[in-house]
Amino acid sequence: MPESIDHPEGGETEPVRLPESDLESIEANVRKLLGQSAEQARQLDSLASAPPPPDSLFGAFGMPGFAGLAPQSAPPEPRPILELEGEEYEDELDALSDWVDDFLVRVYGAEVTTAAPWCEQWQEHADVVAWLHALWLAYQQHKDPEAGLSGLFVWHRDFLTHAMATVRAAGGPLSACMTDPDRPAHRLLPGPPPSSRTAAEIAESEENGARGQGAG
Repeated sequence: MPESIDHPEGGETEPVRLPESDLESIEANVRKLLGQSAEQARQLDSLASAPPPPDSLFGAFGMPGFAGLAPQSAPPEPRPILELEGEEYEDELDALSDWVDDFLVRVYGAEVTTAAPWCEQWQEHADVVAWLHALWLAYQQHKDPEAGLSGLFVWHRDFLTHAMATVRAAGGPLSACMTDPDRPAHRLLPGPPPSSRTAAEIAESEENGARGQGAG
């Protein structure tokens, strides 16, 4: 049996003193264990955030990954609005109209004059829709925290000023529309005719179509 330890009077035990070499060895072991624990924590975080590879058992059946969460799919890439069609186009135009009417024009819409025309039916001008949609996409990008503190300054300098100057230019796409707030107007300006090469191809196609109908 181990020898009993005699307690001094008063019931208090004296602290155990270890040699200096033993203390250094214990400290080294503790540091090693802490380092291993930190490394394991980093590995677990990495495994939890990474989606399972496509050829893994989890990925093949669409099952959750290591952390019990399904891999997050990347958001769809923004597309120019004029490339959209049907309901997708209408939904995007509705969202754009809300931003233009509730924010852009209310904050940055200078007075309507002959030098800065506007149109209450700007949605009917395809080129204006394209310009404002591009401006809106740039706004969403530059107001994101990842754009940094200067993000919105860059948007004002490189996007807002140029886009509004083009859309509302005296000879721009809205020059035949409203130049006085008291006299709303809307007119689509005709664009240039197709090039002679395209016109020839159209004429040839129409001629071939007419021959086909005549043969039938």
